Amino acid sequence: MFRRMFWFLTGAATGVWATTKVNRALRRLSPDSLAATAADRALETGARLRTFAHDVRSGMAQREVELHDALGLRTADGAREPRELSPRQDALGLDTQRLDAQDPDFPAPRRGIAYNRKDDN
Repeated sequence: MFRRMFWFLTGAATGVWATTKVNRALRRLSPDSLAATAADRALETGARLRTFAHDVRSGMAQREVELHDALGLRTADGAREPRELSPRQDALGLDTQRLDAQDPDFPAPRRGIAYNRKDDN
């Protein structure tokens, strides 16, 4: 009698456990749950990409300062030193002066190397 009761309770417990597992899997695989999971992962990925982009920009700025110091393109107070044009730049009429955000003539949307004709200044 105890043996039968043991196996009956073991089978009932296994059935409850299996039913619970199946119901959890069905809820996890429902369209609403999959959409929520995908949205959460997309937000997480976006946050990681923003962090990566910020790290890259700060590293680029730091390296640019190091290069400016190494090449002597800035004075101690941070101002740019005037440079002479190379013969090629002079022949083309180009000034490859680096624009910086601190420069009062810096146009806000543009960054990087600007190629200005001498006569445009």
